[in-house]
Amino acid sequence: MKADETLDCFGLMCPMPIFKTANKIKDIEIGKVLEIIATDEGIKKDIVSWCNTTGNELLGIEEAEEEIHVFIKRLR
Repeated sequence: MKADETLDCFGLMCPMPIFKTANKIKDIEIGKVLEIIATDEGIKKDIVSWCNTTGNELLGIEEAEEEIHVFIKRLR
């Protein structure tokens, strides 16, 4: 999946990937896609709740070896 911006959360544990996502999403334009690269398995559950709470769209979660790639579209 193609992203407009990437946020590196490799090696960070909960709640840091969500905290950093919340800050980074403010820096990108509405309609753009943010990719989060993480290693904490908790992001797969936490990002669903975060998107539901904030009104942003979860486009997908891809896993490759030890990395988790999360794609979010900013809607608000």
